[in-house]
Amino acid sequence: MAIVLPGGPSDAQTTRTALPKPTLAQLVAEANQLSNEITSLGQQYDGLKIQLGHAQAEEKFAEEALKRDNAAMAGDQRAVAQLAAGSYMNGAIDPTLGMIASGDPAAFLGQASLVTELNDEAAARLSNLQNAQLTAQRAQLAAQQQIALVTSLKKQMEAKVAAANAKLSVLDGSAMSQALAIFRQTGSYPSYTLPLVSNVETIALRYALSKTGDPYVWGAAGPSEFDCSGLVVWAYAQEGISLPHYTGALWNSGVHVSRADLQPGDLVFFFPDESHVGIYIGNNLMVDAPRTGQPVQIQSVFSAYVGAVRI
Repeated sequence: MAIVLPGGPSDAQTTRTALPKPTLAQLVAEANQLSNEITSLGQQYDGLKIQLGHAQAEEKFAEEALKRDNAAMAGDQRAVAQLAAGSYMNGAIDPTLGMIASGDPAAFLGQASLVTELNDEAAARLSNLQNAQLTAQRAQLAAQQQIALVTSLKKQMEAKVAAANAKLSVLDGSAMSQALAIFRQTGSYPSYTLPLVSNVETIALRYALSKTGDPYVWGAAGPSEFDCSGLVVWAYAQEGISLPHYTGALWNSGVHVSRADLQPGDLVFFFPDESHVGIYIGNNLMVDAPRTGQPVQIQSVFSAYVGAVRI
């Protein structure tokens, strides 16, 4: 075809301009796909944030342990130095004590077998020092590992934010914004009946329903902006129940129930990576914070349903 119908730049330009514009349905589908990807990135970010909190706590613990172990080791070193000084005053300083008094831990560990040649008091002191040195070394290694983990998690979180922002910039483009505005105007909000029974789950459900119409913002957990897991966390927090702000952790925060046994207030999860969660109302309806551009609302349980959890 290229040989029979050679084309120049003007032909290529004509071909490009002749391409049909995306239909509203195509734009909405693309916007929804981007929103789903942003939601997934948001949940990955939330998971990393939980890991970061744990890592920072462990880092602090390791640093405190290192300080304690160094202080204990310094005390033992002073005791050994006093023994060395006593030996010197008596005119016969033991070479091992002299070495320890110099404060060289590596040299001491290499000569630890000489401890048995010393008197009982010196041997006990040196044994304590050896243990303190090994403990301090382990504490220092643990602290270094936690610092590296914290640094790595922060970089991963920054990458998730950058990826989400890149997708948001596309979603906020004029064509996408117009398509979503039209789509939202044609959306339906099914009627529902609140359960009569009052328990932890249904009370949380009522709190979540009170936020219908509030905007979706990824990473948000109220009181006026939410992502999907943030809505769940906020609703249960109103009863004093603390839940992790991450769908992957929420999946393991209660008892798994079958779809046939669903009750109002149960958490319903979607997609293979459990990246979306809603709160079940009944009659195959749920309340959730769906995605970017769509507020907290009531809708049918998605076909991508993967399971449910009762807190």
